[in-house]
Amino acid sequence: MRRIAAAIAASALLAGCRSMFMSPYDYMENWLIREDAVRPFSISADLIYVQGRLYKDMASVPAMTSYAKSEVGERFKGVARVFSPLVASADDLENAVNWYLRHHHTDDRPFAFIGEGEGGALLKAYEEENADSLRRKGLVMSMYTEKSGEGFASDLMVYKLKNAVSRKRYQSQWYRVMPEGMLKEEPPSSLKSALQEDTIKR
Repeated sequence: MRRIAAAIAASALLAGCRSMFMSPYDYMENWLIREDAVRPFSISADLIYVQGRLYKDMASVPAMTSYAKSEVGERFKGVARVFSPLVASADDLENAVNWYLRHHHTDDRPFAFIGEGEGGALLKAYEEENADSLRRKGLVMSMYTEKSGEGFASDLMVYKLKNAVSRKRYQSQWYRVMPEGMLKEEPPSSLKSALQEDTIKR
């Protein structure tokens, strides 16, 4: 029965249907990554990640999930809880972010936005429309690229999130094309000790 309900929810996501009582994002099947099982007290920040490929059909989901987990899930493990929604439109993205804010966010919990390609463009537009509200809620970092090629996240990006959280100062970067090696390079030696920490310190 749950599988049937989840299938209906996934169909509603694409059709743009919205239930009065349920959100498609109540269902795990509509997330590439949803780490709500991770205890929030053990990790001090959250990350909303939208990859470059938007949802087209169910056949595309396994590859999208694998990419999200390897690109961001593993990179930010122990640093931030990752929420990566399956989205096909700006409306889907707004619903997913609102779902996260309702269910897994508290007023003093910092969070970040990371997005690539089409997904990044949707997330960037959403942030621009709601900038003041999001920053009051705790948005401390956003990074977007119009085109990233092979891979986007890096250890340097993880450090930037740690730094933004500890300083509670908003940081943002946007690239039309991600500079070669910009975020894959080895961080300066002065930053290495910070990168070795397992969790963010408040």
